[in-house]
Amino acid sequence: MEKMIGTHNGTFHCDEALAVYLLRLTQEYAGADLKRTRDPAILDTCTIVVDVGGIYDEARQRFDHHQRGFAEVFGHGFNTKLSSAGLVYKHFGKEIIANRLNMTLDDPRIEILWLKLYKEFIDAIDAIDNGISQYPADMPPQYRVRTDISARVGHLNPAWNQPADAKTVDTLFLKASALVGGEFAGRLEYYANAWLPARDIVAAGLKDRGNVDPSGKIILFDAYAPWKEHLFELECDLDIADHEKPIYVIYPDETSDQWRVQAVPVAPESFESRKALPEIWRGLRDDELSKVSGIDSCVFVHASGFIGGNKTKDGALKLAKFALEL
Repeated sequence: MEKMIGTHNGTFHCDEALAVYLLRLTQEYAGADLKRTRDPAILDTCTIVVDVGGIYDEARQRFDHHQRGFAEVFGHGFNTKLSSAGLVYKHFGKEIIANRLNMTLDDPRIEILWLKLYKEFIDAIDAIDNGISQYPADMPPQYRVRTDISARVGHLNPAWNQPADAKTVDTLFLKASALVGGEFAGRLEYYANAWLPARDIVAAGLKDRGNVDPSGKIILFDAYAPWKEHLFELECDLDIADHEKPIYVIYPDETSDQWRVQAVPVAPESFESRKALPEIWRGLRDDELSKVSGIDSCVFVHASGFIGGNKTKDGALKLAKFALEL
């Protein structure tokens, strides 16, 4: 039997545009046709319906979120009321990720990527479609907006004074679906091929830090990787006590053959460090810094003490070890 995806006609939004795209990434709905209508009789003939119909019932493949009493959330620490995009992603997301990346569903990386993509991409789409304020009074941000994709999808609708027949709007909907779906696919590719390998590097460094210094306060990376976000998430996942958390991170500079020692901030986006490099070193460079610190081949220590440099890995390690004692 030919599969049919149903959603509402007329003005379209980012959530159902993404929901339709995501469904076509599943094995079941890969070749499904699309029907845009609000006619209940026609919707009843569809295999799956999203964003219309007033029903949320996985068994019946009905995924609307507009009905009175609907309060479904993604879970796993996310409390945003779901839109049709979030509903489809919650039920089909792991399969979609596995299909796109040629992984098996039991691969532990699937769960990590599933949660990451919800946090960075779909959560905001859910919130915006449901009219949830990002900055409610006296509260921290409720979700993260990494792209204005919801607005860009909205802009693809005909203007209020621009006549457009149903066929034209349906064509624009497909364009919107391709737009938001393409960004989803791009984010998935990035997180799988760049973000996740960086996480593996940080996890290995965190595990091995006791071999770098007995204190466990120094992490050493032999290759550069973005580390801040991963470090904080892994510390939380591993339930590392405050007194056991690393203080300094050592890594090769991205653009030179020098090495960097960086103080771990108190939060991923904070300018305050857990323990800045010693005040007596701050703002000094080259021979002057080497003389004051007693460490050869020094390059600099930033005036705020959050980062410093040495020409060698051994020199950067000595800076970190000395700094722990000062």
